[in-house]
Amino acid sequence: MRYEGMIYRPPSEAYSLLVQVTIGCSHNSCTFCSMYIDKQFRVRDEAEVFKDLEEARAMYSYVDRVFLCDGDALCLSSDRLVRILDKIYTLFPECERVNVYGNTIDVLAKTPEELSMLAEHGMKMVYLGAESGDPAVLKAIRKGSTREEIIAAVQTLESSGIKTSVTFISGLDGKAGWRDHAVNTGTMITEMGASYVALLTLMLDPRTEIARQIREGEFELLSPEEVVAETYLMLENADPVKPCVFRSNHASNYLSLRGNLPDDKERMLAQLRNAMKDSGMLKDERFRAL
Repeated sequence: MRYEGMIYRPPSEAYSLLVQVTIGCSHNSCTFCSMYIDKQFRVRDEAEVFKDLEEARAMYSYVDRVFLCDGDALCLSSDRLVRILDKIYTLFPECERVNVYGNTIDVLAKTPEELSMLAEHGMKMVYLGAESGDPAVLKAIRKGSTREEIIAAVQTLESSGIKTSVTFISGLDGKAGWRDHAVNTGTMITEMGASYVALLTLMLDPRTEIARQIREGEFELLSPEEVVAETYLMLENADPVKPCVFRSNHASNYLSLRGNLPDDKERMLAQLRNAMKDSGMLKDERFRAL
């Protein structure tokens, strides 16, 4: 198995076989992100990917999960993705799922028929970073996608048989616009119909554009208590009709929340209210991590 540079995967892919099909991220312009800052984006040669899979088969007696890296494996053509999926399930008949990172532009570039074909060949879930439901925030962080496009991408994937896990980031608009960020993120969760929603909290790499904005006084970070208030307002406005697994238990979060929307909404709001009264419930800054 060959890996280039630092490898990132979602927490739920901790026990998956990680296979790089692309290097880096084709967008790589978000102001808060440094994951692929040291990589020049390119698509890996298909023969190299197949060789890695064959080597993994020789190394591991049992592989039930595969995750395709790097930042947006879904940018590959549907035909190439089908060949990779077929190779995985041929080599690893015990495999139960193949998941990928994807971005909105990659999703919308594929037809519903193509996405249904990928689902039929074993693509189970796409992890998609929405970051915020607020149009102004999306523009400020240079996300490259609008609120409407993100919602359309999630709905298209879900209707094609591929589940989505959508990530948002607490504190992403700082003190200036946290209320709009919270409300519009909540209403996006209501509208888009994702199977899973994950909430992270902003952490800084000094190399990022947003870190520069903070150093130069253009952006003011939320306090831990303000992050809790923002999360409360976001959940107040999240009322999905389709059941949605909600997680805010990433290492970056000040307070761990786990539940399903809408069933567990009131319980999680109560947890947040308790944390507002007792800041001792919040994770110490020393123990937060990406």
